[in-house]
Amino acid sequence: MCTTCGCGPGEIKIETGKGHAHPHTHADGTSHAHHHDHEHDHGRGHSHDHHHHDHSHAHHQHGDVSTRTVQLERDILAKNQRFADKNRAFLRKNQILSLNLMSSPGSGKTTLLVETLKRMGETPASVIEGDQQTSNDAERIRATGRPAIQINTGKGCHLEAHAVGHAMEHLDLAPRSILFIENVGNLVCPAAFDLGEAKRVVLLSVTEGEDKPIKYPDMFAIADVVVLTKVDLAPHVDLDMEALRANVKRINPRATLLETSIRGEGLKPWL
Repeated sequence: MCTTCGCGPGEIKIETGKGHAHPHTHADGTSHAHHHDHEHDHGRGHSHDHHHHDHSHAHHQHGDVSTRTVQLERDILAKNQRFADKNRAFLRKNQILSLNLMSSPGSGKTTLLVETLKRMGETPASVIEGDQQTSNDAERIRATGRPAIQINTGKGCHLEAHAVGHAMEHLDLAPRSILFIENVGNLVCPAAFDLGEAKRVVLLSVTEGEDKPIKYPDMFAIADVVVLTKVDLAPHVDLDMEALRANVKRINPRATLLETSIRGEGLKPWL
């Protein structure tokens, strides 16, 4: 059980689109799949001891439960941060621009990516897709001719840096390319987990209402870019666009705010 967000261990699987992956289980009960030897080093030398969270203190019969819970949460985030730092070092060394796209389900992340990739010409780009189940989104990305890796998190409600690092290996990223990471649809948990990305992009559809930034402030507070999607629908929904813009700026005055639509020239600000 992840004390940070409450999600269970689930079964993390990395689906490459090149045969099937083999799941395995760590000492803490977490399962996920890889195609390769674990003693790899992509300049980011992952070992699997990060899943061996020390739960021993949680089994003590004495002491304050909330203190143990806080310590476990810190352990989880610290281990994730170490893998995020390795990912970031590799990406910077190879001058790869990495963007972590986050939002609630249905905001248009995959559609934005598909339409972006279609317009990128010869610029090399790859995608890591995060969902609890299915490879539907990765298949939509691959249909554009770009490589994509699907990470299924099972019961987990966010991507973690360790799995992203393994997906990066499978993608064989080209120097000076762009890596898009589409996180699991969720406006809460992904905000807490650094993946090693250069920039964090939070999408918000106008159909979700103007109050989302103040209902989910942590997510919007960590954004470098906030992309308002489906703005062509704004006249047809009960939305106060000025209030929406104001709420974004209230939570995060430093974020770049872009208003987009897949219709006409509506992606120009994002591109």
